[in-house]
Amino acid sequence: MKVAVVKEIKAQENRVALTPAGVDRLVAAGHSVLVEAGAGVGSSQADSAYARAGATIIEDVDEIWAQAEMVIKVKEPLEEEWPRMRAGQVLFTYLHLAADERLTRALMDTGAHCFAYETLELDGALPLLTPMSEVAGRMSIQDGAKCLERHHGGVGTLLGGVPGVAPARVLILGGGVVGTQAARMAAGMGADVTILDINLDRLRYLDEILPPNCRTVYSTPMAVRHALKESDLVIGAVLIPGGAAPKLVRREDLSLMKPGAVIVDVAVDQGGCIETCRPTTHEDPTFEVEGVVHYCVANMPGAVPRTSTFALSNATLPWILQLANLGVKGAIETSAELASAANTVGGQLTCGPVAAAFDLEAIDPCEAARAL
Repeated sequence: MKVAVVKEIKAQENRVALTPAGVDRLVAAGHSVLVEAGAGVGSSQADSAYARAGATIIEDVDEIWAQAEMVIKVKEPLEEEWPRMRAGQVLFTYLHLAADERLTRALMDTGAHCFAYETLELDGALPLLTPMSEVAGRMSIQDGAKCLERHHGGVGTLLGGVPGVAPARVLILGGGVVGTQAARMAAGMGADVTILDINLDRLRYLDEILPPNCRTVYSTPMAVRHALKESDLVIGAVLIPGGAAPKLVRREDLSLMKPGAVIVDVAVDQGGCIETCRPTTHEDPTFEVEGVVHYCVANMPGAVPRTSTFALSNATLPWILQLANLGVKGAIETSAELASAANTVGGQLTCGPVAAAFDLEAIDPCEAARAL
């Protein structure tokens, strides 16, 4: 199969979908790999390194899309990329379709077979989302701490405090991978951390593994509102696999928060768990609502592209290889994991949570594959 690695065009997105080591593995398996010139530069991966690994470097973006049987990316295709897609072509990337009905319908219209990293399930986990969740969780505290500084619009509180001055209070909504990594970072910096979740078993686990300056609280709307009053930094870390994030903080709840408090909504890719959230970029990352600073960058790991690229490629490469080896029909019929990653097949929607987000109909991916 001809597998193409294209350059990301989302603002300030410097990650790349595959490392030269990944190219080497695909070529050894008998596949051809095309790499768009400059695709890896932002992640410190030179064209020459890809060429040495066996890739063909393609200068023209239209040519690489036209030649590719499978395109692997990091972020969802932007509008200018939609016309380059075609029926029967495979796309494997982060899609987050439940946050974007227009993109969902556009991908269906192309007739391409679109697989999403974030919906691939293995033993109840999301192994291709995990590495970027780890990065984003840690970054949420770094960026939140920066936003708390006065010249960034915050109240002017140092996250860990100093002797004689209390540390900042950090509220984390969700105890999954993002929330756990955020808690570790915040606790390590000396903050007073509270994690809310609705899974009691998860809260028991977190209570055992996290340091003493982290406490766990069962999440209810009343508990959220109570915690907001005391919080300096709020991290939105809620995930519904493949679906839109629930809104846990409403606009009217912002009036409970301190002036100059900060919200970092890591769930923005899935529509955000804060009602006042809207996607921002690394170029212009924040905005203010009701005196509360919002940081809602939709591709946070793009700020540390070298770390993110290696972490992502380590996780995705085995599945990229499997999809390339088996083809769409074989992959869906023999791999429950790749079937769970299928979001559109031959123009049909095959992901239930995405369909539910927009009141559309979805069919089983195996049924869609049988029609190929």
